[in-house]
Amino acid sequence: MPVVDLFDLPAKGALIGLDPGTKTLGVAATDLSRILCSPVETIPKLKLAPALARLFEVYDERKGAGLVVGLPLNVDGGQGPRVQSVRTLVSNLLKVRDLPVAFQDERYSTVAADEIVRDLSLTEQRRSDRIDAMAAAMILRSALERLEAGR
Repeated sequence: MPVVDLFDLPAKGALIGLDPGTKTLGVAATDLSRILCSPVETIPKLKLAPALARLFEVYDERKGAGLVVGLPLNVDGGQGPRVQSVRTLVSNLLKVRDLPVAFQDERYSTVAADEIVRDLSLTEQRRSDRIDAMAAAMILRSALERLEAGR
């Protein structure tokens, strides 16, 4: 299945959010009714195959109906090298498993997640791990808001 528009994702079922970084994949999920949106985990991306395997495990455990991937557009909305990196990741993901994938603008999601996580009493490493998953949740929340506004 190719990349689809956000509005072409299945109308029912959990959505899984992904914040793709250079070293990690932040993962979040909605509940089945798409009311709640929660950070799930941060997957190390040392090697792509095990990282994708873990992502698909989370997708299946959460009964995923679609994947929403953060697209790191430039502040002006342009596409830089990070966008190409994310598109390549999605292309590789779709070679392994056929599932509906939509992109969501992720500008400022990591900065906003950092502000939220900074207030938690966590070690530096634990805080770093939570930021990526929290950013994925924020990407997913903004996608849900777009879907709601489009109805």
